[in-house]
Amino acid sequence: MFTLSACGGWFRGDAPARIRAAGANGFRAVEMLDWQSFDLPETKKALDETGVALSAILAGSRDPVKHAMTRNEHGLVWEDTAEPLRDALKESLEVAKYLNCRKIIVTSGNERPGLSREEQKKILVDNLRLGAEIVRGSGVELVLEPLNILVNHAGYFLVTTDESLEVLDRVGCPNEVRLLFDIYHQQISEGNVIRNLLRAMPVMGHIHVADNPGRNEPGTGELNYKNIFRAIRDAGYEEFVVFECGRTEPVETLCPKMLALAED
Repeated sequence: MFTLSACGGWFRGDAPARIRAAGANGFRAVEMLDWQSFDLPETKKALDETGVALSAILAGSRDPVKHAMTRNEHGLVWEDTAEPLRDALKESLEVAKYLNCRKIIVTSGNERPGLSREEQKKILVDNLRLGAEIVRGSGVELVLEPLNILVNHAGYFLVTTDESLEVLDRVGCPNEVRLLFDIYHQQISEGNVIRNLLRAMPVMGHIHVADNPGRNEPGTGELNYKNIFRAIRDAGYEEFVVFECGRTEPVETLCPKMLALAED
């Protein structure tokens, strides 16, 4: 059975306060991506005391130059990202291990003008193989996220399920680099959510959920999350399903509703 993870942004306070709030509201995991602001010892203490897991962090660095090189405005489709990426992933990996977090999210970056899509894809694959070398044997895996370009991330390189699966196949490191399938983004980009989820299951490492339109909690838009969650469960997926979304209700009302979605 998969594990539901709360959105850290639903709760107030610093990272430890949000961890404790997620646990108090019935969640066994919470996701907070930008680890650079964490007080690491206090965050670890909150995770240990509550038994709540940190479901993922986002690859990055406390060095602003290296951090910027890994962001979407530059990213993994550039050759000169290799060295900053190596350092950022080593830094992120140490944080992930310290906090017992098993997932580091990576993104492709934005499409480059003047360079063919195939050439950019080759650079992306090379950078992901570099990342695979860094995390190999650590118990932590990279999860690669396609994003939508119609509403939220104009110009982003990696958009469709088909091309994401092609990239992962070319990387050829299924134990180290897997897919992050964000249902909100893929609904906007291509629809056919359940079919695409199921055919991506062999390389699925992480799932994000939000409804569309609005990017708020399931039940506020057009997606039938009861059926989607049933399909994920029936496929045997056992990793995290993360509420990567806003909320329209108080957490005391919202959290029981979201936890109930996983019940058949």
